[in-house]
Amino acid sequence: MSNSNAAIVDIAQTASQFSSSIVLQAENKYIDVKSILGLFTTLVNHQSYELHVHGPDADEAKKAMIDVFTKHGLNVNVVAE
Repeated sequence: MSNSNAAIVDIAQTASQFSSSIVLQAENKYIDVKSILGLFTTLVNHQSYELHVHGPDADEAKKAMIDVFTKHGLNVNVVAE
């Protein structure tokens, strides 16, 4: 469990470095990735995630988020809009 706690903090801190909106979709739930509380209730129960990134630094944000998810062994798919 401590491993997923580290992942959640890491993901939220990484997301907070960007001004873009970064939203995680897990099945039919949408969570602001900058919200540690939202991540706690979601990351534990799902295996696959979709990430929606919008904003001025979206390209950099996408790269950073893919890196941090991969680092923690989480499967994420960034949705190109």
